[in-house]
Amino acid sequence: MSLRHAILGLLEVQPATGYALASRFEQSLGSAWHATHSQIYPELARLLDDGLVRVAGEGARRSKTYAITDEGRAALRDWLLESEPNRATRSETILRWFLLQTLPRDQRVAALERERASVGEQVTELQALLEVLADGDPHPFAPNAELGLRINTVMAAWLDEQITAARGR
Repeated sequence: MSLRHAILGLLEVQPATGYALASRFEQSLGSAWHATHSQIYPELARLLDDGLVRVAGEGARRSKTYAITDEGRAALRDWLLESEPNRATRSETILRWFLLQTLPRDQRVAALERERASVGEQVTELQALLEVLADGDPHPFAPNAELGLRINTVMAAWLDEQITAARGR
């Protein structure tokens, strides 16, 4: 997935400022794709230069609301339908889990416990998000939040198993 297409997809759902896009990334795509303000704003400028988004309005403190253009919709559609996704994933988390075996047992257990706490927080946040999304009309991001919840629930169970194994029980 590219940042470009993620931004186009979010703008297809609703026009937004760069700040709002960063919040949406955290709320809806956080478990799959992370983007910072310093990544989003330059990409918005490139999308604007390429004619894939337009400035739909300006607000306080020179904030700009961006909207997807017809060309942007076509680019998003082509990416979704015509190209194969990059299935080679890089996950620093999984790399760390793999390399934890190089640590002494007490450090390995502590690292696994920290990771388990973090995953537990993700589960709690996603459950809360799904409760909010359940109110009213079906939300387009609800299935993705459900997927994120399921993935994090499985990771939590796996981490529990690894902690038990690392403790030697």
